[in-house]
Amino acid sequence: MITDLTARLTRKSRSNFYYAFLTLPRPRREALYAVYAFCRTVDDIADLGGERGAAPSAQRRELQRWREDVARCYEPGAVPDHPIALRLQTAVRAYTIPRAALEAIIDGVEMDLDRVAYETADDLYPYCYRVASAVGLCCIEIFGYTDPRARQYAISLGTALQLTNIIRDVGADARAGRVYVPQADLRAFGVTVDDLKAERYTDRFVRLMAHQAARARRFYRFAWESFPPADARPLVPAEIMGRIYLALLDEIEARRFRVFGERVTVPIAKKLAIALRCWVAARLGRAPQRIAA
Repeated sequence: MITDLTARLTRKSRSNFYYAFLTLPRPRREALYAVYAFCRTVDDIADLGGERGAAPSAQRRELQRWREDVARCYEPGAVPDHPIALRLQTAVRAYTIPRAALEAIIDGVEMDLDRVAYETADDLYPYCYRVASAVGLCCIEIFGYTDPRARQYAISLGTALQLTNIIRDVGADARAGRVYVPQADLRAFGVTVDDLKAERYTDRFVRLMAHQAARARRFYRFAWESFPPADARPLVPAEIMGRIYLALLDEIEARRFRVFGERVTVPIAKKLAIALRCWVAARLGRAPQRIAA
């Protein structure tokens, strides 16, 4: 079954999303599986280049096919071609998932095909919105909410999550031709792109990463400042994701940004503990715990 396909893809990825999905009733969980499978499948298109040899033109054609399938999800009587898009169509019809957000996700993947660098943090934020915040905007429609502040919460939290990913994957991304750390920051801290590619762990690199971590923490704070307490129960999956990623950032900082080599992760037991703690807090109607400035 297609449902099994999307669920297996989520579990196989060992994604932090999976632990958030565990708290959802089955219909909403299946809709989230479909959104996540869409995101993973589209994101994989960007990885078809480089060592895998796909031409950018072929990658762009594949992304265009996905744009057409997303359009079919919203057109009466239309049937998407891709099996995952069929599940996505079911989710779109059951929940008010914004088409613009799904299209933004594809646009974000296309940005990666250009292997561009970002001069400043302000230049980077639109990319973060497309590949992460837009995902959050899809998710909250499935979770359910009543307070429109939930949308700003999703946008800020998505940016925080993406900035955390950038820190964790900085070496691997640089070797793949993707430098998300702003060029202005590299210059300010005396770190070069070649340093990142060669995985040179220096005091300068540590200071550079500490600056990136401080930026990520600001967005975690922005998210929790806009969190709507009335929607604590439906938004508990988002809280689980946010807290797991914050724990990941904590772990990276505890290692003094030794992110080269083995990929830094949060242990499964800790993820489950975070999920349980967030679920209990939501059931008791507690607002999210604030983080230190």
